[in-house]
Amino acid sequence: MSDEERPHDETPADEVDWEMAPDSDAEFPANPEKVELLREVADDIYGDSSESKQVSAILYRVSDLYDPDGDTSPEEIYLNVRHIMDIKAQGGLDR
Repeated sequence: MSDEERPHDETPADEVDWEMAPDSDAEFPANPEKVELLREVADDIYGDSSESKQVSAILYRVSDLYDPDGDTSPEEIYLNVRHIMDIKAQGGLDR
């Protein structure tokens, strides 16, 4: 896709701004209270709209940073959110 065809806020995969992704070496000590709070908020905002479901999913992913059994990193969360936003900018998956 040429630069003229691509929406202004969409970044091709080979040009992902890795410098903007948080440092995945950061430490996130286990914090069950933070996990519980983030997941409660995620449950509260989950609704019928795709936006509320997306924000809820992001909060669950962030809560995994503080869950000793969670398997994610700030970089993974950032890239996932960026991917979601690129898809929305393109008009969705059903386009």
